[in-house]
Amino acid sequence: MCHLTDRLNFCHFVRLSIPVLTGRHAGDRIYVTCSIILGKAMDVEQLKIDVDFMIQALKEAQAAAEEGEVPVGCVIVANDVKVKGKKVTSTGRIIARAHNLTETLRDPTAHAEMQAITSASSYMGGKYLDKCTLYVTVEPCPMCAAALNWSQIGRVVYGCADPKRGASMFSPTLYHPKTRVDGGVLDKECSKIMTDFFSRKRKR
Repeated sequence: MCHLTDRLNFCHFVRLSIPVLTGRHAGDRIYVTCSIILGKAMDVEQLKIDVDFMIQALKEAQAAAEEGEVPVGCVIVANDVKVKGKKVTSTGRIIARAHNLTETLRDPTAHAEMQAITSASSYMGGKYLDKCTLYVTVEPCPMCAAALNWSQIGRVVYGCADPKRGASMFSPTLYHPKTRVDGGVLDKECSKIMTDFFSRKRKR
């Protein structure tokens, strides 16, 4: 369920019904009101689709946390563009899932996005992902943004921003000129899984 309640410039305030991923209430649905900051105007139907795919990315982030990895997860979706009158909606199917494995593989480049790019490119049978969307729980770092540039990915949707290492800190943009970037989808949920993870680590 998704209701548009207000709009200010490119910031949408949305009431969402999302599933609880872990704990004794896992599987239950809760209602949250969150702001979604978008690079361009977008209809509510597209927001609902974005939230659904971000929930899948959050599941990957939770899997990373359970493995002792920094909880960043992502999915790549092969776009299926639907045109109804003047409205264009991008839906699609998940072709790659990944989460951080830097500790497991002892590889500093084993970020969720890097693995997902490799998997999606293999699935698509080519190195370009211009007809795909990446959903990732945390804003990509410069390394991942540059790799996404080489893949010419069509769109990047991230959850919470990374004010210290995020690609948006760099100018000019590290993304491909044709890549659309939208941020803030389930911002609070994506941020919470990160803060909870590091809080637990500090207590050990």
